Amino acid sequence: MPDLPAPRDATETELFSECWDAVLSYADLCTSGSLTAHQLATEAFTAGMRGLRRAGPVPGRGPARRPGRLPAIPELLTAVRNTAAGWEAAGQGHKLDPDLRLWLNSGQAARFAGPPTGRPVALRGLRDLQEPDAALLWLAEVEALPLPAVARRLGLDPATAAGELEEVRGLFRGRCHRAHLDSPMDAECRAYARLLDAVTRSASAETPADLSRHLATCAGCAEAAACLRLHGGGLPAAIAGGVIGWGGLAYLERRRRAAEVRLGAGRPGAADAGGDPEERAGRGRALRGGLLAAAVLLSALALGVSMMPLGASGGDEAAARDDRQPVADPGAFPVASGSPAPGESASRASASGDAASGKPAPATPAATAPRTRHETGNPDPEPQGASAGATDPGPSRPARPAPTCRVVYDLVNQWPDGFQATVTVTSAEALTGWQVAWSFRDGQQVDRMWDATVHQDGSRVTATAADYNRSVAAHSPLSFGFIASWRDRNRTPYGFTLNGQTCATG
Repeated sequence: MPDLPAPRDATETELFSECWDAVLSYADLCTSGSLTAHQLATEAFTAGMRGLRRAGPVPGRGPARRPGRLPAIPELLTAVRNTAAGWEAAGQGHKLDPDLRLWLNSGQAARFAGPPTGRPVALRGLRDLQEPDAALLWLAEVEALPLPAVARRLGLDPATAAGELEEVRGLFRGRCHRAHLDSPMDAECRAYARLLDAVTRSASAETPADLSRHLATCAGCAEAAACLRLHGGGLPAAIAGGVIGWGGLAYLERRRRAAEVRLGAGRPGAADAGGDPEERAGRGRALRGGLLAAAVLLSALALGVSMMPLGASGGDEAAARDDRQPVADPGAFPVASGSPAPGESASRASASGDAASGKPAPATPAATAPRTRHETGNPDPEPQGASAGATDPGPSRPARPAPTCRVVYDLVNQWPDGFQATVTVTSAEALTGWQVAWSFRDGQQVDRMWDATVHQDGSRVTATAADYNRSVAAHSPLSFGFIASWRDRNRTPYGFTLNGQTCATG
């Protein structure tokens, strides 16, 4: 394994401490094991640091304020992707996640190295910002750091950081709008460009039916819509997917959950605890992706049983393997079938300094819909006794044994032809392997799953433990997520079982 690049001064030492865990987290998504994740991260970090040194002063610090390059973290994540591409070209693709290998040999990967006008709108928009502005947007939106922490890192006044972030978000929208107009497009796309700009400016604006139909079939316009729509919570996914490419949403969810753990999200009393108002505001930002704090904590605890720590910037990272590839905002617009897929398959988690790390979810530009908790079973009612005057009460129904497991099904996000959900299972018994099964009511089809492997036979879905999370302690929850498609209706699934045993729900 190559040596890590030696920092040349205190600034680079600080940069290493801030960026290494992010690089390792993404490298883990891209590889087939923790050892290869460290190897990929090391090679990519070395190459990325050389590039940053050649470019001049460290991004986000000192006098350099020119546009044209990415902030340090996305620049290093790009180095991870490029290093993985080099492995594939050199015959070392067996070290990489299989879905990443498919992506690297697709037209989607070619976009990032092709003509600038053909690259993702989010990437072009972020590059067109001044470096400190781009760093502020990335740290707050993608890394999910609370604004006081972002302000300290970038040397901003905490009292004005929120206003600066809103201003930068507006600047980013403007750059993305210009990038979209500069993109090669046909006459129909250009005819809709002005309407798309107008509709995405307001949270209350209705999307005309003809524009919805267009966005459902045009990947480029759907991608632009995700970047232009600042409200609805889909901007972080659009940035992560557009800049990183493959694995964007998985990385986004990792960083979000890491921020939640650092802020104590999910600990008893944490949400109501007193303390610094800025910390409480930051805690709210970390949770705004629509994730239930309790489910996040359960997922972190479950993975923590079987995984070594993975270092996160400034603290611990709770795990969630998510699907990847955000591009458009499904909460407001249909997802174009030709847009980057909302997910790639899960690989394993790396072992290196955080409480746990995971891979989750996908992307399409995910609009943040409120997560709902569903009751998925309908236990039989208790048998009714005979009246006092009855002479033959009849046979009584045998009492059912108490379930030894409980399932919580969470609908995280939903768009016109797809949705994202998580399943959290708690068992009264220790597990050395597990299978969780359920049935869909409306013909839903699972496309991607993380933290488990999926098999679907008609309406029945079976999720089987991955190698790294087979062992679960008694009363410690296990959690996994998936992306699926639906038509007409998307009712809650039913008939949940753990290793063949019926589970209670809710």
